[in-house]
Amino acid sequence: MLGDFHLKLPTQVILLIPTPVHRAVSALMDSNDIRGGRLDVISEESEQQDFSRESSTMEAYNVVPEPGGRTFQRFSVNTNESLRFEPCEDSCPSPTGAEDGYDDVFEKGECEGEVTSIRNQLQGKVAEMENFAGHLEEIFLTVEENFGRQEQHLEQHYNDVLQTLSQRYDDRETELQEEKKGKLESLYNQLVACGQALDTSKELIETAQEVYRCQDKRLFLKTVMPVIKRVEEFAKEDIDLSLSTSLEFITPLADLSDVKTMMDSINIVPAPSAPVINPQLPNSATQTSLHVCWSLFSDDTVEYYELYYRPVLEDTPADSTCAPQESKVKVKETHCTVTELLPNAQYELWVTATNTTGISPASEKALYMTVPSPPVIKQRECSSCPEAALIRWESGNTNPVDCYTVELSETGTVGTENNITESIVAVPTCQCLIQLQAGRQYLISVRAVNIGGPSDRSDAITISTTGTFFYLLEDTAHPCLSMSEDGFTIFYGDEELPITAMAFEDNTFTRCVAILGDLIPVRGRHYWEVEVDDETEFRVGVAYEDTERDAYLGANGSSWCMRHIRTRSRHKYEFLHNGWSPDLRITVHPVRIGVALDYDRGTLSFFNANLEQHLHTFHCHFHNYVHPCFSLDNPGALTVHNGIQAPDYTFI
Repeated sequence: MLGDFHLKLPTQVILLIPTPVHRAVSALMDSNDIRGGRLDVISEESEQQDFSRESSTMEAYNVVPEPGGRTFQRFSVNTNESLRFEPCEDSCPSPTGAEDGYDDVFEKGECEGEVTSIRNQLQGKVAEMENFAGHLEEIFLTVEENFGRQEQHLEQHYNDVLQTLSQRYDDRETELQEEKKGKLESLYNQLVACGQALDTSKELIETAQEVYRCQDKRLFLKTVMPVIKRVEEFAKEDIDLSLSTSLEFITPLADLSDVKTMMDSINIVPAPSAPVINPQLPNSATQTSLHVCWSLFSDDTVEYYELYYRPVLEDTPADSTCAPQESKVKVKETHCTVTELLPNAQYELWVTATNTTGISPASEKALYMTVPSPPVIKQRECSSCPEAALIRWESGNTNPVDCYTVELSETGTVGTENNITESIVAVPTCQCLIQLQAGRQYLISVRAVNIGGPSDRSDAITISTTGTFFYLLEDTAHPCLSMSEDGFTIFYGDEELPITAMAFEDNTFTRCVAILGDLIPVRGRHYWEVEVDDETEFRVGVAYEDTERDAYLGANGSSWCMRHIRTRSRHKYEFLHNGWSPDLRITVHPVRIGVALDYDRGTLSFFNANLEQHLHTFHCHFHNYVHPCFSLDNPGALTVHNGIQAPDYTFI
């Protein structure tokens, strides 16, 4: 029975197993020994792991006989994966097990937990061995691929050597054929010359014999002299009887130095080929660093790379002494992060590879860009309304950027930032019109983006959508006007400046002492208020951006305004457009005037804000966007209040 177990300690389980079962367990553990041994051969860390034959071997100690004739042996299973036998010091167990109390100490759940723990640990070891075997397989494949490349390399060298030797053989054979041809032609020409000389000599001999045999003395004397003359001339000719060419062929010493070089190159690592530097990847830079990558499209051995870089400056003279100094970084990988650079700067980079044989040619030069500096939001040029906000900024970078990203987050009632964040990406210019929700407050910042990545956030500005908010356009102000520090109060001083002392520009008012406001170009409803004292003569209203600068507000068809004239007897008010005003009388002088513009309804209304009194309404369909306009007809001051919520009575 397998129920005769004795639990001795929590960390050590004493097992009393019948002998047949012991033999089966021993056989099972022996098989585990074999598996463990095989794994030990594979693992490089087998000496540090407690997974050896000694830890998995069961040793039998004293045999305990049972009254029934069965024999038990005692085992000890430790929780540290070791399983061994121990001598049994207790008395022989009872066949039933109940009499000696074994059923009280044996807990099946704990034994199953021990076995499960050991099994999980073994499975973990097996998984580690499988991973290591996979790694070895990858190494094996890599070695096999490297061997294949080396084999191809050696075969290529072998073919090159054979081709070179074959070419040398063909060249030498051609030279020998040419030399042979020359020698044979020379000997043939000499043989022909000798034959001609022999023929001439034979002819002379035969002629002389005929003359000698002649019996007519007169004829003899007549013919003998020419023959003698011909013989003398033939005797004077120098006949070269030596060979005209050598019978030996020239055997030059074969120059096999290039073949020897090729043979030696088999055992020599060639110099690397030129690396190929990769184009810049998006988001691979910071304001002061660049991450550069390159590749080596060959099997060359490389010990290290040298990355060279220098800034690209505009209008750099051709003189090399004025060129920016190049820097160098030495690395072993095919990538490098270059630090301590300038923000939003363009850099020229190239790389070389080096091994024991030499240095490769330089790669082609690549241009990388660092991340731009944060933009600067121009708060005085930003405007808003309950539905939108117009944000303007300046780049602050010498080199152009690709685009901008506007980020906004809604703030709580106490000015703390909420988690709601939105981004408007790929903004091409330095301004952005953002659609917002009414009655909220936002923190808005801008990032500049180029190929290197986005810049840090600019300093955030707070935008409130409670009402319409705008600043005054200083470039439109008449030279006699001055502005307060906050930009919302204009002053007309008592001192009159001569016309020659006034600096007029193309966009400034020249006749009317006026200024325009920078209203957001959004159709809908807009409201602002103007505060003046009762002694100041003024004009307030709206005008197109291209309204005439040398005309009074309300005197043309591009402006609508409310005018206050102070007389000795009363306050006179006019509501002017195109030089015409309806006949209206206002009994109570409005100190704070509300101006309500409604694009959709085509109305421009004026109110006495303190009394909530309607004064007048213009009805006109505004084809273009208009700007608030303010003018002082005599010395005084005027204050603009905006960013306030429109009262309920203004847009009824």
